[in-house]
Amino acid sequence: MTVSKEHVHPVDRFSGITVLVIGDLILDRFVEGRVRRISPEAPVPVVEVDRERLALGGAANVAHNLAALGGSPLLVGILGDDREGEDFAALVRDSGLDTTGLLRMKGRRTTVKTRIVAHRQQVVRVDREVRSSLDPALEEALRKTVEKMMDGVRAVVASDYAKGLFSPGFLAWLGNTCRNRNLPYIVDPKPLNFPYPGATAATPNRAESSAMYGGPFEPEEAGKAGRAILEKTDWDAVLLTLGDDGMALVRRSGPALAIPADVREVFDVTGAGDTVAAVFSLGLAAGISMEESARLANKAAGNMVGKVGTAVCTPLELKAAMGDPSG
Repeated sequence: MTVSKEHVHPVDRFSGITVLVIGDLILDRFVEGRVRRISPEAPVPVVEVDRERLALGGAANVAHNLAALGGSPLLVGILGDDREGEDFAALVRDSGLDTTGLLRMKGRRTTVKTRIVAHRQQVVRVDREVRSSLDPALEEALRKTVEKMMDGVRAVVASDYAKGLFSPGFLAWLGNTCRNRNLPYIVDPKPLNFPYPGATAATPNRAESSAMYGGPFEPEEAGKAGRAILEKTDWDAVLLTLGDDGMALVRRSGPALAIPADVREVFDVTGAGDTVAAVFSLGLAAGISMEESARLANKAAGNMVGKVGTAVCTPLELKAAMGDPSG
C-alpha cells in the first residue's frame, strides 16, 4: 500500500535526499577541562585539561547534520596541504561522508578553531586561518568539481564563513546554475559576499541581518528588515535567525512569519546556524513548505543550543522537539 506524503512525518521525508554543500571547511578543536583556580600570572582562569577532541566545522558541519537527519550530503570545499587538512579528511571519512569534493591547496593552511571549554562553557576561542581568495586555477577546479556532483542533487547549500572560498564570479555562476536546474539554493551568508545572486533563500543571524539591512533592528521590526534585504536581492525569501527572539521568515509577498524560540537552557550556540541551514534545505528539497521547513529548523536549532560544541540533531531528537511521542 502506498502511503501519501500527507501521512508521512515531515522528518521521515528527509531520508535519502541528496543535498550538495559548498563552503568553507573548518576543523573544530575542543580542549575541555575544569577550572579550580585563577592564574597567578594574570587574572584569567586556569583550565585543567581532561580531554581534547576534533569535530567537523563550517560547511562540513552542515553536511554532518544533513547525514544525521537521514539526508545524503555531498561536500565540496578547500583544505590546506597540512596535517590539519589530513585530520579533517580523516574525520570526514570516519563520519561516513564522501571525500570526493575535498580539494587540497598547496601553501594554504586549513582553518582551525580551538575552543577552550570548562564546565560546559567556552572560556576562549583561538582561530588559525587564512582568508585570501582562491587563485583562478583552483576556482576553476572548484567549478568543475561542483558540476560533476550536481546530477541527482535535490538542493544546494552555500555555507559561507568568509574564509576566501567564494568570489563574486563563482557565486554568480553558482546561482545561475541552480536556477537553470530549478534547485532550491540556500545560503548561510556573510555580509562580505552579499547579495548571493540566484539564491532561493538565505538564513542570516542577527548580526548578519543587521549588516545587510544597514543597521540594527528590534525583533518586532524583523519584517521590515527582511523586506529591505529582499529589495536588494533576487531571493524568494529570507529566514532571519534572532537567537532568543526566535526566527522570522520574510517572503516577497504576504506578512512576515514570526517563529518564537524553542526556549531551553543555552549551553553553546556553536554550529546552530549550520543546523538551521541543513534542516531548512532538507525541508525544501523534500517538497515541504517554506513555512514548515522554517519551523522545523527552529526546533532543531533549539535542540542544538542545549549541547556543548559542534554537534548534530538526530531525527528522534527533532521529532521529540516537535512533540511527537515516538521521538
